[in-house]
Amino acid sequence: MGRKGSLRPPQAEGGCGAARPSLLWALPEELLLLICSYLDAQALGRLGQVCRRLRAFSGRDLLWRRIARGCLNSGFTQLGADLAAGIPVKERVKVSQNWRHGRCRRETLLKWKRNLMPWMHLDGDYLYLSQAEDIRAYRFRPDSAGLQHRPQAVFSGHQEDVCRFVLAGSHIVSGGGDGNIVLSKVHGSFSIKFSAHQQEVNCVDCQGGIIVSGSRDRTAKVWSLSFGRAGHCLHTVQTEDRVWSIAISPLLSGQLVTCLGTDFHRGAGVLDIVYETPFTLLSCGYDTYIRSWDLRVSTRKCVMEWEEPHDSALYCVRSDGNHMIASGSAYYGVVRLWDKRQSRCLQSFSLSSPTSSPVYCLRFNTTHLYAALASALHALDFTAP
Repeated sequence: MGRKGSLRPPQAEGGCGAARPSLLWALPEELLLLICSYLDAQALGRLGQVCRRLRAFSGRDLLWRRIARGCLNSGFTQLGADLAAGIPVKERVKVSQNWRHGRCRRETLLKWKRNLMPWMHLDGDYLYLSQAEDIRAYRFRPDSAGLQHRPQAVFSGHQEDVCRFVLAGSHIVSGGGDGNIVLSKVHGSFSIKFSAHQQEVNCVDCQGGIIVSGSRDRTAKVWSLSFGRAGHCLHTVQTEDRVWSIAISPLLSGQLVTCLGTDFHRGAGVLDIVYETPFTLLSCGYDTYIRSWDLRVSTRKCVMEWEEPHDSALYCVRSDGNHMIASGSAYYGVVRLWDKRQSRCLQSFSLSSPTSSPVYCLRFNTTHLYAALASALHALDFTAP
């Protein structure tokens, strides 16, 4: 025996440091979960520092899901869908704080010699990037945001630069400056090409067996993808100006929205448009605004808007489907992060140096943001401390 006052109680099961099993664990698990559901992120983190058993319990996805849905880019959409299943929710909440505070590591993944207007898409372990007349599929390196320098596949078929493309199941649908639409199989050499417009195809989208396209020739067209009728024009919409962007509603309801808004100044073209839900979408363009639309309310007036602070055209916009928006500016390669609950820009990153280049396209997941400029592909890694 030691001196008086030096006795230490035996460690309880689970390492909580009590002389007998903690009364906390005598409670039903459902009641413990209910108690912990009232804690915020900081309190849950402190609870996990008490002992190993509480660390495992307080790290459950069930407890962090509520907190994550209020964070930026945590993988949860406004409708509650989890887009990053398999990644612990607690870890996503931690990385979310880096997005909010702009803490990231910058890296240039690819460079090319002549200026282009690239477009890209993320799909699992691959990044698809248009470079001149081709679309190239680059595989991500294991445990890294970096890309393998040699593409895994190259998809050709256009005589001029690819303007836009989309991934549609096992196919890539692309529109080019040659006025053609090319349908290429992702795993294979099969492809279909057909003449779509009299001038360049500025934008395409594909869903549910149909393709929609927009062109400089002031028309938007709907095309069939059914067997034996691929490339057959189903409908033509005459517009008053060139069509820069186009999107199909996830509902495929058959409703054709040909006009969003009525108070735009002449030349305020929409350069990018993306659906967040079947009824809500975002648009951006030359007049420096990001606009949020709810088709259930009105197609004539947006429900919310955010203005680019440096009076720069916005070439592209993306959303996490919940609270965060990312936009790409026409000047100095500026990427901005926005919180929909605030009117001002949250964070900005200038990627173009020393020469000025627009951000032609951007994509992101819960950990990285990728931005395609005129001569390089950049990455922002938000897992960095």
